[in-house]
Amino acid sequence: MMKKLNITVLVDQGEISASDPDFLYPPEEPITEYHVIETLRELGHNVSVLGADKNVENMIRGFKEYEPELIFNLTEHLAGDRKFDKNIASFIEMMDIPFTGTGSTGLLLTRDKRLCKQLLSLHRIRVPKFVFFPFKKTIKLSKTIKFPLVVKPVLEDSSEGISNASIVESEDALRDRVKFVHEGWKQGAIAEEYIDGREFYVGVIGNKKLRVLPIRECRFNFEGSEGPRLATYRVKWNPEYRKKWKISFDFADIETQIMKKIERTCKKVFKILQLKDYARIDIRLTSEGDIYILEANANPDIGYGDEFAESAEKGGISYLDLIQQIIENAFKRYA
Repeated sequence: MMKKLNITVLVDQGEISASDPDFLYPPEEPITEYHVIETLRELGHNVSVLGADKNVENMIRGFKEYEPELIFNLTEHLAGDRKFDKNIASFIEMMDIPFTGTGSTGLLLTRDKRLCKQLLSLHRIRVPKFVFFPFKKTIKLSKTIKFPLVVKPVLEDSSEGISNASIVESEDALRDRVKFVHEGWKQGAIAEEYIDGREFYVGVIGNKKLRVLPIRECRFNFEGSEGPRLATYRVKWNPEYRKKWKISFDFADIETQIMKKIERTCKKVFKILQLKDYARIDIRLTSEGDIYILEANANPDIGYGDEFAESAEKGGISYLDLIQQIIENAFKRYA
């Protein structure tokens, strides 16, 4: 067990309640910030809380006041803009303070879906073929990839901007969906070939020595062709919708040889994208046994009861130990 640390938990400003800025009391709906902060206190660390602020002077004052030995970075955006998550990490790096999770380079590589897929392709990692449609540019169609295609905002995560209508089967539908993304999210759109197969979520923890946690699977159990074929926003966040279409998230049953192949691939992805401490890789496995990387999620949600924590629990890592391992993994990188 490492020594007790002076830890500042950096959170999105909007998650701080005026009535309980230090997260001392359980909120009506428990959130990751509360789970992590409560656990850090249970582990005996001296914990302070600071909101990520566009006014960097406020953050500098907070760091000077709290004098953290380590920052537990739980930020996902800055003033609602997700593409600035890398800038928060970059700012901490400039302050020369150790912090948990992926740094600015890894956040840049994973945030931009186009850049991520291009880099993985260079390293002979399978990704869906794709075409990029820049924001405020004329929509020019490509003949190099085949329908059906999945159209997504290029800089979002958590399945934002993804619905059943994201799967397009024609040029007209593609144009309409790209225009929808451009107008709704004010950013570029990526259209990638739809990969038919089983969908897995692979948690990875560590740095020099990586461990793959028990793999979870999104099972599309409905019959027919009307239901969702991918993890849309409603599939991920709406229990009633999942119930309607008989969609479940559970631990995957995978034969040993394929499991080893998935583990090797995801560890390689983790290193290529410069992920740190913990991450989640989303993949599709075809009936031929081919592995396609769909997304790489730096600093995924680690709230108690969320899928990453459940995978750790399944692998014999309690929630208390998970948070402590993340701290130790981060702290060792700066030793």
